[in-house]
Amino acid sequence: MEIVIEITSALCLLIGSFLCVSGGVGILRFPDFYTRIHAVGVTDTLGASMILVGLMLQSQESLVVAKLLLILLMTLFINPTATHALAKAAFHNGLMPLLSKRSATDKEP
Repeated sequence: MEIVIEITSALCLLIGSFLCVSGGVGILRFPDFYTRIHAVGVTDTLGASMILVGLMLQSQESLVVAKLLLILLMTLFINPTATHALAKAAFHNGLMPLLSKRSATDKEP
């Protein structure tokens, strides 16, 4: 049974690491602020959650698991809220989303 927990923990850690790295790539790849913040907000929340679950599976002490669970719950509530607050502040300050590569002055032939 211990080997199953170790394999599950390793898979959670690998998936979480992959999600965090893909969020970093999303910052570089996507064209505007809103798509970047969406990519980072989703992948960071899920990646951190998977890493914390993997660490909880490896821990032997219940106090450590309780602390990691508290961090997980805080991450699940704070990350989406912070992402929403940043997007809302950017929109209220006049940063408009990029809807297409063509500018608004280009007309169709």
